[in-house]
Amino acid sequence: MGTVGELLRQWRRRRRLSQLDLAIAADVSARHVSLVETGKSRPSAEMVLRLADQLDVPLRDRNRLLLAAGFAPRYTERPLDGDALSAARDAVGRVLRAHEPYPALVFDRRWNILMTNRAVEPFFAGVAPDLLRPPVNLVRLGLDPRGLASYVVNLADVRAMFRSRVRRQLATLPDAELTALYEELLAPSPAEEAGGSIEPESDVVIPMVIRVDGRELRLFSTITTFGTPMDITLDEVAIESYYPADAESAAYFT
Repeated sequence: MGTVGELLRQWRRRRRLSQLDLAIAADVSARHVSLVETGKSRPSAEMVLRLADQLDVPLRDRNRLLLAAGFAPRYTERPLDGDALSAARDAVGRVLRAHEPYPALVFDRRWNILMTNRAVEPFFAGVAPDLLRPPVNLVRLGLDPRGLASYVVNLADVRAMFRSRVRRQLATLPDAELTALYEELLAPSPAEEAGGSIEPESDVVIPMVIRVDGRELRLFSTITTFGTPMDITLDEVAIESYYPADAESAAYFT
């Protein structure tokens, strides 16, 4: 696991902050940050959490920092379908239903789908059954030819979007399973790396174009997360809501 000082230093470097930057943000001295990182000062649990807060450390990893410092974890991880998170689950369900007739879904930090609204279901009709066995992974579902890839007109754009988002995740929070998913489905080929970046077709947002029922639907999405969660599950879930990018696509859904 490493010492708490080593872990904090890793997070500080991921966030591209100097010891002075972190000290100013956390309202402590730069010398104290240095002493904590080198193991010459043992931080209190409150100091660990104060520094973690300024470093925007996810709750799962705040527990690891506390354990490394010799303290008990502060944050629990309860299933979204359990009684303890019923209020949050109901809130998510209301968001999903309110977004109909447009598609919306909920996924975790590894892109596994946890909930969907009814507007998503028709898109799964032609998907291979093994891809719909839990946990259903959104990245794999979107890029597998037996999944949604055969319906996506601009698959290269969608793959590039997934690649960019997963890369950003891994840059801020390394994860072995997410790394394996990236290497399996998203790692650029030598030809793609040699070709450089592709100019997007829109200077506002790159839509996902899906061919359904003989017509092309153009969709863009937004991401919603919980504010100030105290549970690891809620800290790691996101709601992706899809919107029509033109009048024809809106008419299809309504």
